[in-house]
Amino acid sequence: MALGALAGFALLVLLGWVPVLGPIAAGVVAGAIARGALRGLLAGLLAGTLGALLLGAVLALVGGLLAGLLGALLGWLVGLGLGLVALVGVALLTALGGLIGGALRG
Repeated sequence: MALGALAGFALLVLLGWVPVLGPIAAGVVAGAIARGALRGLLAGLLAGTLGALLLGAVLALVGGLLAGLLGALLGWLVGLGLGLVALVGVALLTALGGLIGGALRG
């Protein structure tokens, strides 16, 4: 299962910019490597959570850098807020893909 989550995370880093199909494809790969619907779901959820945390950290960093000197705190808060929203969406889509991939590989 750990190998599936790692492969799903790596694919999510590469395909995370594709709005819906990127996380689902990463989840399908994670689930197929994990073999089994429940293990695929967990591998996809883990890969999606790690990928979304990385995305949230990048958004917080970019938000803090672009906000300027006085708005740096606001930039960090906005970046972290968008990262938390992305965490829920990306993790759920990747978990759904992991469930599908694990059920297909079964």
